[in-house]
Amino acid sequence: MRIARDGTWFYLGTPIGRPELVRLFSTILRKDGDRHYLITPVEKVGITVDDAPFVAVDFEVEGTGRAQTLTFLTNVGDETIAGPDRPIRVERDPETGEPSPYVLVRDRLEALIDRKSFYRLVEIGVNEPHQGEDWFGLWSGGVFFPIIPASELDPS
Repeated sequence: MRIARDGTWFYLGTPIGRPELVRLFSTILRKDGDRHYLITPVEKVGITVDDAPFVAVDFEVEGTGRAQTLTFLTNVGDETIAGPDRPIRVERDPETGEPSPYVLVRDRLEALIDRKSFYRLVEIGVNEPHQGEDWFGLWSGGVFFPIIPASELDPS
């Protein structure tokens, strides 16, 4: 089995078309070290994950500023509230600088935040001091999550 970067689950190279089955598999997915497994009481089967096992396809905002809360919805129906135990992180491609944003869903399993949601997040981002430098980022659950140094923002 394989999970593609866009969140599509495959079995023997064919997409799994039943959302209920994908949801069921997602509930027994675990990460052990750098590997992903489907674990039942009698079996542990390795699964290939191209990037993150889930995709955050939408989010809701409650509150503003430091009191803001971001609740993400994944492609398999999980909800996760970003905060101290469920951080948002952004990896940047070393060659292109392209950001890949993630939010922790559960048990070391992350969701890649989809492009439309990331653009919406950028619209509500703020500049804040972080580790002695101004950063552009997001507040959720009383925690500031840095996205990019403010000095790298395009002023236009």
